[in-house]
Formats: sequence, structure tokens, C-alpha cells
Amino acid sequence: MRDILSDLRSRCADGVPFALATVVAVHGSAPRDPGAVMAVDAAGAVVGSVSGGCVEGDVYEVAREVLAGAGPRVVSYGISDDEAFGVGLTCGGTIEVLVRAYATAAERADLAAVLDLIAADLPVAEATVLSGAAETGARLMVRPSDAGAATGTLGSEGLDAAVTDDARGLLAQGHSAIQWYGAQGQRRMQEVAVFVRTYAPPPRMLVFGAIDHAAATARIGSFLGYRVTVCDARPAFATRERFPTADEVVRAWPHTYLASTEVDARTVICVLTHDPKFDVPLLLAALRTPAAYIGVMGSRRTHHDRLVRLREAGADEAALTRLASPVGLDLGARTPEETAVSIAAEVIQHRWGGTGRPLGELTGAIHHPGGPGGAR
Repeated sequence: MRDILSDLRSRCADGVPFALATVVAVHGSAPRDPGAVMAVDAAGAVVGSVSGGCVEGDVYEVAREVLAGAGPRVVSYGISDDEAFGVGLTCGGTIEVLVRAYATAAERADLAAVLDLIAADLPVAEATVLSGAAETGARLMVRPSDAGAATGTLGSEGLDAAVTDDARGLLAQGHSAIQWYGAQGQRRMQEVAVFVRTYAPPPRMLVFGAIDHAAATARIGSFLGYRVTVCDARPAFATRERFPTADEVVRAWPHTYLASTEVDARTVICVLTHDPKFDVPLLLAALRTPAAYIGVMGSRRTHHDRLVRLREAGADEAALTRLASPVGLDLGARTPEETAVSIAAEVIQHRWGGTGRPLGELTGAIHHPGGPGGAR
């Protein structure tokens, strides 16, 4: 949704009717994950993608039918021998796509409320009925419990209450999923399928050490969708001019800043200072956080010396295994930009559980279902 957020907000604000196709389930290998969207407006303009091109043509036709009044639909696409290059997925997987219209001002206003929260980086979940003993396309917008009651309805008070509870749990974890309920919200029943799509604020990337490698890492972190903070204690180096793509540049001792800022299980920490007086207290603080990834720059000798200092400072062996050092995958990187690609590759590998090996040397599914970093 975020990749076409501005387009969708513009259509809502301008009163342009459109249909929105959303990937709600993926089975096997598929080009896009659940939550990928494509919009088709009344003039036939298209933004976004649900499959990278495999089935967009057919989804376009379904969207036009729905926009013309056919009603919400869930369509499934998979591979078949005679349709592999027609409307089948040539990658071999299957995707399910919900297509619904935002034809009225009220429908667009409801969606605009969700889009505004996403744009403001505020957590929100959207629950939509896919099938069963409730109206397909019925929607419920759910905020965290301290942000007010849910709005909209899925058709019954009991179903709304059950979905609200589950949506808040998924929102806290940053996960989206299809959930099943009874018509009145009963657990362990299969009468109603509800797709809960969560929109959590972007994960954070904390880059410590205001060097050239940090500038390149900040750029690629922003490109990957992280909210990037660069921190260094030296005022001459930690400047907005040197890090124009970072969301914030902080002048502070790294360990002091880390102890005072929010770190969760999606946060990526990149320690590029390779100076013991910064590294040791910073890494001790980092190892006390639930961060998804802690990468540390330096040679193998530097890393060995660093481990000795950390052990002397009280770090235990289990904690030290969390350090990715020397940072990055072995790509033969030389320049700061190449090193940043290497670091980003390791972050992605860690998040999704990849091997880091060339795909041509492997067999089996290309897309991993998830890794220790979880879904975003």
C-alpha cells in the first residue's frame, strides 16, 4: 500500500472512483506478498501491482467489472499447463486477490481515513471479509486499544469484537493474516474468512558512526523502507548536509542515544564506528535490546579484539552470537556504496532466512516464508 499511497490519497481527495485489488493469500512461490495492491480508476488508469505482471491483465478486467457494479470478488490465480503464459503465474505459485470498488464518496472517505493514518506513520489494521456467512468486502478499521474504538462493521457485534481483538494482536506483531470465525465471532469455526492487513510504522535503521560508509548505508536503508537515524558524537561529522536522505541526524554519544530511543524486534542496528571507546559501550547497550539485527564494521582482527573487550565488560557468549561481524555478505565490496549493498543484503538475508548463495545454485522455492526478523 505504501508504494502507491500518494496516488490513492489523491484519488480519494479528488473524488475519483476506483477499484482496489489486494493480494490476500499466497501459496507456494509468488512474485508479491499479501498486502500488495493495484488500483484501477474509472478512466482505466492503473497504479501498483499484484503479481509483477503475470496476472495484471486479468485483474484489470475484474477491477473494471467490479467498478461497474459487479460487487466485491475474490479471484484465485495459479499455474496451469495451458495458461502458464496467459493468466497463470509462471512462477508456479497461487495467489488470491480481493477486488473491491471505492465508487461512492462514503467508501472513499472510509479508505482515506486509513490512508491518512498510514501516511502519518500511525499503526492501523484493516479487516475485510473475504467469504462465508458475512458480506464479502465488509470492512473494519482497528487501532491500538489506546487509540479509540474500531470503526465500521463486518456484520455482527460478536464478529467485530473477535476480529478487533485479533487485529490488535497482529498489529502489535506487525503481521497480516487470514483469520477464520463463526458468524458471531466464535473461535475455531470456519464460517467467515477475514483478511487482516496491518500497517505498522516503518521499521527503524540506526546507523552509528558518521562516515562515508554510513552515508551510503543510510541511502540504501531509506530505499528499503526503513526510518533511518544516523548518530555520532562529533558535531563536525553528524550534519544534515552529509546525510540528506536520513530521517534524522543525532549528535550524541552512541550508547547514550541508544539507551534513550525506541528499539523493537524489527529494528536494524549498524555500528560503523570501529573505535573501541564508541563500540564497546554501544554494543553492550545494543545487546540488551530486542533488535532484529546488529551489524558491526571492522576487520576480523578488530572483531576478535572487540569480543575480548566485550567479554571483559560482562557480555555473555549467547549475546555475542547476535553480532554480525564483519558486517555484510561476501560480495567483494570495495567502495562505501558497494559495502552498503553488502550490509543491506545481509539484513535482507537475516530477515527472510535466505542462504546468501546464488539462486542458480539452489533448488526449491525462491521466496522464503519468513525469517527471524518477521514480516513488515
